Amino acid sequence: MEEELIGRVSHWYGKISVIGVTLTGPLAVGDTIRIRGHTTDFEQPVTSMQIWHQDVTEAKAGDEVGIRVAHRARVGDRVYKVKQAE
Repeated sequence: MEEELIGRVSHWYGKISVIGVTLTGPLAVGDTIRIRGHTTDFEQPVTSMQIWHQDVTEAKAGDEVGIRVAHRARVGDRVYKVKQAE
C-alpha cells in the first residue's frame, strides 16, 4: 500500500467530528485517507466532503475542504491518500 501526502489538518471541529484540510493534491469521495500525527494514526474512506458548506465529490490542490472523520484529529496532523495496490 502506497500513501501520498495530500494535506494537513488546519481545523478540528470537535462537536461535529469534522476536519478542515488544505489540500496539496486531488481528493475524491470514495478515496481512502490516513491521518497521522504525534498521537493520531487512523485510516478511513472519505464518505462526505464539503467546500464552504456545499457537498462536493472531488476537490483539487489549493481547496480547503471539510471531511467528516471517525476519530479525533489535531491541527497539524498530516493527511495521506492511500493508493490501493493494483
